Amino acid sequence: MRVFFDSSAFAKRYLREEGTELVLSWCDQATELCLSGIALPEIISAFCRLHRENLIAPLQYRHLKTMLMADITDAVICDLTPEVIRSTVITLEQNVLRGMDAIHIGSALALKADVFVSADARQCSAAQQAGLRVVRV
Repeated sequence: MRVFFDSSAFAKRYLREEGTELVLSWCDQATELCLSGIALPEIISAFCRLHRENLIAPLQYRHLKTMLMADITDAVICDLTPEVIRSTVITLEQNVLRGMDAIHIGSALALKADVFVSADARQCSAAQQAGLRVVRV
């Protein structure tokens, strides 16, 4: 089963918070973990913010980054293709969303994901409207 994670959901794989157990469960069920190409910089940005705010130590930052980099070696990563951009624009025209959130939806559509996992309610609604099976974590 192809399970697509937006950045807000996939970050829960590394940062214990509400929704982490559900994300880990979907990771276990997936035959393929799918991500947009923008997920890595978004997640690293979150790790950097936590480090800057002294919420995680330098060693924790390096450990989180190492785990993420190892996990994505086996993931299906969707590039920004004309198909993704087209779906992204349609999603933006039909919903009130941030651009990056729409790119995740466009990427999931291009990858023909079986499940779209996100922590963002508006994004989940738009993904469902686009025809994706949605899990909110």
